[in-house]
Parts: sequence; C-alpha cells; structure tokens
Amino acid sequence: MYWQTARFRIDLTQPRVMGIVNATPDSFAESDPAEEAGKAIARCERLVGEGADLLDIGGESTRPGAVRVPVEVEQARVLPVLAAALELGVPVSVDTRTRAVMRAALDLGVDIVNDIQALRADGALDVVAAHPSCGICLMHMQGEPGAMQQRPTYDDVVAEVAVFLRERCAALQARGVAADRIVLDPGIGFGKTPAHNLELLRRQHELLAIGRPLLVGWSRKSTLGVITGRPVDERASASVAAALAAVTRGARIVRVHDVAATVDALRVWKAAALPIDNPQASGTS
Repeated sequence: MYWQTARFRIDLTQPRVMGIVNATPDSFAESDPAEEAGKAIARCERLVGEGADLLDIGGESTRPGAVRVPVEVEQARVLPVLAAALELGVPVSVDTRTRAVMRAALDLGVDIVNDIQALRADGALDVVAAHPSCGICLMHMQGEPGAMQQRPTYDDVVAEVAVFLRERCAALQARGVAADRIVLDPGIGFGKTPAHNLELLRRQHELLAIGRPLLVGWSRKSTLGVITGRPVDERASASVAAALAAVTRGARIVRVHDVAATVDALRVWKAAALPIDNPQASGTS
C-alpha cells in the first residue's frame, strides 16, 4: 500500500507519523501565541529529528470556535515555513482550505494538500486536479470550525462519514486524480461529540472498506480531555494511546503533536508484532 505524493511515494505497509506544525498565533498546539516563522521552522526540524515521517504545516487555526483569517495573512504565515520544510528530506503537507494557498504551496513544491473541507471550496478541486502527482487528504467535517461543535447531530455517524468520503473520492477520481494519491480522514473532533468520535474509532474498519488509507488525528482533542479530565497541555499520554488504538484498528497515518512519544510507542507495537484488529477482514463485526 502506497500514498503517491509530489516528490515521494510513501510506503504505508507500516504506520507513519505526521508531525503537526501550526504557524498560527492562536493555536492550542503552541506554547507561544506570538510564534514567528523561525520558531515554526525550528519545530519542523525538531519533529524530523524526533522521527516524523511527514510534516503537516498550517497557517490558519481550525480548532472549535476559530475565526477565518484573510488569505494574505495565511500565506504570510505558512509559505516561509513550507519553503524551509521542503529542505528537510520528508514529505511536506499544507493544511489549508484556501484555493490560493493550495496553489502557492504546490508551486513551491509541497507534496500534499490536507483540506478539512475535502476540496469543497470554490476552485479547490480544480487546483489539486491540475497538479500531476500531489497527494491529497480529504477530511470529513460537519459545519464550519466557528460553530461545528455547537450541536453536531447524526443518525449514524460512521455511515454518514463513509458516504461523504466516498463521494469526495469519486469527485476527485472523476477529474482524473489517481486513487493512490488519496487518503481519507474521518475528522475526529470536527463537528462531532465525544460519543461520535469514539464510535468512529470503534467502527473504523467500516471506513477502511472505502478502499483508501486512513489518516487519523486524535492528538490533544477535547474528547481525550473528557475521558481523562486533563487540560489540553496534559494530554500527551492520552494522545499516544489514541494513536495506537487507531493504528491497531487499521489507520496508516497518525497526525500528532507529540512525535517522539508516538514514534517510540509505535516501535514497541511493531516489535511486539501485534496484529491489526480489522473485524471486516476476519468476517466478524
């Protein structure tokens, strides 16, 4: 199993760790709200040193309640960091839902577009479809970041997420984008209650039936705070546990803040040769 991206064909026979770099002053992931590009670049270098297989760099916060920033601000935040990260020898992803930022990042040579809106914004699909080989991550989100957590509702969260992701895959492939360029993200914490998020984890095998690799981001999410009672800056252990649970259920990429701890946990998991728990493969549910 592989993920084709602009510069790399990523082997997903083993789970991969995607390190999060938020080039934003208001992100919960950073200790300094006034972080500048130099600090974000230093974080890129540190995460690669800790064993990150990929870097995911964003210039707009998409946490619950976040307000959109002007495209010029997002570009000014993220493009210098992307340019420096491209020199580090790992695949680089831009985390954006903005067409102009996607285009500018791909022009720089960025490998992957990671879009929380699954390329539904005007022109976003056009930008990605016009690129010969960039990787794409399509994520499910109910609503918009500003209000997505106010009252998320589903009849069957797993079935509805699966239908959405199938439809977005089909839209891309109809534009000539090869399937091996696409991975899918169920959008943990994006328009979902803790119960919804845990149901997605329990029934993750149903999303694997779509036929594309899963990228999952549990890192520091509020659901982990509900479970553990810990604030966001004390959720590293819970985040590692959730990443391992997602991998055990078949996820191939985990998007994390705490790279070193996650890499170590996955090394132990691999050394123990623990099986991937995929009830669909064994014919059980």
